[in-house]
Amino acid sequence: MSAFDKYLHGVIVRAMAEAQDDGSGTIDAHHLLLSLAADQGSTAQQVLASVGLDRAAVREALDREFEHSLSMVGVSPAAYDLPGPSRASQQPKMGASARLALDRSFSSARKKDLRSAHLLLGILQAQIGTVPRALALAGIDQAKLADRVRQTLISQEQ
Repeated sequence: MSAFDKYLHGVIVRAMAEAQDDGSGTIDAHHLLLSLAADQGSTAQQVLASVGLDRAAVREALDREFEHSLSMVGVSPAAYDLPGPSRASQQPKMGASARLALDRSFSSARKKDLRSAHLLLGILQAQIGTVPRALALAGIDQAKLADRVRQTLISQEQ
């Protein structure tokens, strides 16, 4: 098993825990993003931190996106005493948005050259979904952040 394979396994295990904490039956791209943001010292974590996105800020942005989505259908979480999610009892499966993010990551470089920033770039390349909505609500320019990741990858290659 390569060093990147071990790293990816760790990212997915953390994302699985995030999904279980959310009560989700699937690991989605936003769970991968939370995992990357919590991975102290990785390039992906450093790029996210450079725009103010640590794990807590990503969680806050995702919570804001959830509240915003509810408000679009006329539900205000503040008006109701909504229960928190119940931790999922079964191991979550890989969801479509996470699979797509990983596919985009893997297609961006040769396997031996893959790094944490490639995973982040794969997540940021999504045009629709929870992550783009959450980043927009947090005031993060997703395209600029993706460009920053690309520049970081270029500088690491030199």
